[in-house]
Amino acid sequence: MEEEPLAAQASAGNAVPAAAYRPGIYSDGMIEALLAEGAIRSAIPLAEGQIQPASLDLRLGRRAWRIRASFLPGANGSVAERIAHYALHEIDLTAGAVLETGCVYIAEVLETLALPEKVSASANPKSSTGRLDVFTRVIVDHAAAFDAIAAGYAGPVFAEISPRTFPVLVRTGSRLSQIRFRRGDARVDDRALLALHQRARLVDQDTALIQDGVALSVDLSGFDVNGLVGYRGKRHTGLVDVDKPGAYRKAEFWEPIHLSGRRELILDPNEFYILASKEAVHVPPDHAAEMVPFDAQVGEFRVHYAGFFDPGFGHAEAGGAGARGVLEVRSRDVPFILEDGQVVGRLIYERMADLPRALYGREKASNYQAQGLKLSKHFID
Repeated sequence: MEEEPLAAQASAGNAVPAAAYRPGIYSDGMIEALLAEGAIRSAIPLAEGQIQPASLDLRLGRRAWRIRASFLPGANGSVAERIAHYALHEIDLTAGAVLETGCVYIAEVLETLALPEKVSASANPKSSTGRLDVFTRVIVDHAAAFDAIAAGYAGPVFAEISPRTFPVLVRTGSRLSQIRFRRGDARVDDRALLALHQRARLVDQDTALIQDGVALSVDLSGFDVNGLVGYRGKRHTGLVDVDKPGAYRKAEFWEPIHLSGRRELILDPNEFYILASKEAVHVPPDHAAEMVPFDAQVGEFRVHYAGFFDPGFGHAEAGGAGARGVLEVRSRDVPFILEDGQVVGRLIYERMADLPRALYGREKASNYQAQGLKLSKHFID
């Protein structure tokens, strides 16, 4: 039986259990409650806009370290112990610091956690971080996986940062990652996804390809009269200050890609591309979504760094009709031919434990609502 939407439950006068005990993704109001009860802590008060409809932006702390190699602390280890063993030098972030391409850094995060026993969390780079080709992952003590925080975790949070194409300038308070909190298993299975698509139209097609999530394909048909399909990051550019939107000329950092004739693109290994999905995406207010790679067997390439889609993304009432999924694409070991309409990723949907107070792009301004093919907010024409 299909689960009633949260809004329908409330309007029907049903007895709805307290949101904090309902399985699902925590909303902005619930994140504020976690802060109030000390489950999220910070010595510096939160900044304006740091709480999103279904996530919390994480801020870099005062120190970072250049390290020899990426690591996981393991069940019996702490991040601090690994830093002491692998760090090459310490970096003061309070006045700003340049992080170079090809290097790996670990940075303190201002926020620390003392999660309730049944509340877990996951992390992802912010959209602007992913579109700068800055590979960022969250790591915590005793972790066996990146970007995954076990229920009941109490301790510090760190960010692993590795710029791939552009050197970046960061500082204490810079927001590169975001974290989602959840209780229990909130994932929507394929059968329920089909019903949700029929109710809320998750992509702008009558028939969605639903297979372990909603499939997304790449659009190489052209976004203007000149056949623009995407951008390739240039090498040996100037640095990008992550906290300065609209400060850089697009042409100095990006090479536009135009196709004529065959709608296919050869991905060169170790090059970074910004492309867009053929489908317009919709995330209803009572759900959240995350983009994950479709299947490694269909091609050795990565199609995203920043995967969170908040409630209201692409929602017409929030000004998001026609919003595409932007693809941050990097081929791995060999050149790979990408064809127009090829499936490259999928959207996993999860139920919200409570409706957000502010939908993505409506009450809270967003650079990417109603987006098409779009670079990060740092670049202008």
